[in-house]
Amino acid sequence: MAPHVLTTPLSIGGTTTVRNRLYRAPVLEGAGSGPDAGRRYAKAFVPNAEAGVGLVVQGSSCLYAEGRTSPGMTLVHERERVLALAGMVAAVHAAGAAIWLQVGHGGIYAMEAWHEPYASGRKGPLLAASPLPKLLRPAFAGVPVHVMSTAEVEALCVRYGDVAAWAREAGYDGIQLGSANAKLLDQFLSPFYNHRGDEFGGSLAGRARVLRRIREEVGARAGWDYTVTVKLPAETAPPAMARTTVDETVQLARLVEDFGYDAVTPVEVSVFPDTTLSRGGIPTSLWRNKAMKTRFAQAAPSQLRRGVLSAGYVLGGVTHPFRPVWNRDLFKSVKAAVGVPVLAVGGIRTRDEADSILDGGEADLVGVGRPFYAEPDLAAAFLAGGGGPALRCQNSNLCVPAQMLGMKGVCYNPAVRSRSSQEGDG
Repeated sequence: MAPHVLTTPLSIGGTTTVRNRLYRAPVLEGAGSGPDAGRRYAKAFVPNAEAGVGLVVQGSSCLYAEGRTSPGMTLVHERERVLALAGMVAAVHAAGAAIWLQVGHGGIYAMEAWHEPYASGRKGPLLAASPLPKLLRPAFAGVPVHVMSTAEVEALCVRYGDVAAWAREAGYDGIQLGSANAKLLDQFLSPFYNHRGDEFGGSLAGRARVLRRIREEVGARAGWDYTVTVKLPAETAPPAMARTTVDETVQLARLVEDFGYDAVTPVEVSVFPDTTLSRGGIPTSLWRNKAMKTRFAQAAPSQLRRGVLSAGYVLGGVTHPFRPVWNRDLFKSVKAAVGVPVLAVGGIRTRDEADSILDGGEADLVGVGRPFYAEPDLAAAFLAGGGGPALRCQNSNLCVPAQMLGMKGVCYNPAVRSRSSQEGDG
């Protein structure tokens, strides 16, 4: 019998070799930007690597001083901040795994829009691809929004190149663009948000020009051999609203392959930053967990604003409950269209599912995200062989508000944590 693909190595771009096809998908660790950020990342990532995971994708870090979507996100807007993470990167390598830095910006959904302490101290307006859609304007009443000029978009692309160069200097094996989940790059790619009249708007190719320019700047500053990858969103939206369709995502995949990207991660997301991204239960911890409830009230003193944010979580949970391997049709379609590696993510919870995806040629790597919170050594179970039981994660989404509020990236489901403790792993 031929060996399963999961345990075979893979090269991606010129600077990444993974020892197997299992990767830790990007989630927020709540590490922040303080002097102990590297230690916090190492505490999460090194045990994952020691358990055998092939690749770690460090959750979204922000390339401007403003633009984070959570206080727990890490700033990488200065060379010194990126180089401060070099020790953590070396520790992950010593444990046998590769590591990428995911880089992004929240755009209109940056925490300066809704998190009162940061909104009060904002140094400038929110960055936007276009004027706000009419549907969103009431929610942003009183919040300054700046539509980026062509020159400012070019400067953004240059900054991505700079961060990639710093990441390479720090030892990262590559970068991934945080270009989904209603973040700034997604706002450029999405017809729901992007109504620009310059070369960064209009057709799909025009909206994708920002990715082309970023790839060029990464090549110029970090080297064309440096691994650079990108998330590709297919969107859900309210009826009659513009969105990126699956067919357009497949077209986008072909475009970015032509631009020189080394791998793609197709994901189905909402045009809004709700829990469509992390399908599962309604995150009731936001109002039942005392620490989260307190932080939420501090972040959004207005009861109306808290209500709007909570409604987004509830709506996402109701309309998009957990479904195993929910992005399957999407990543299969993209895999059939491109020659670069395709990363599968979204609801992959068993070894049987992973083997089915990889052995069937539907994708080249399989990613698991939230379950690492509950089970840092889950890679060992995945790689041991056999179908195996589902992971401990119950897809409750109780960890999601913690990511938004800058709390530690751990499992917040009491039932799961109690089980882990009883088994001696917690």
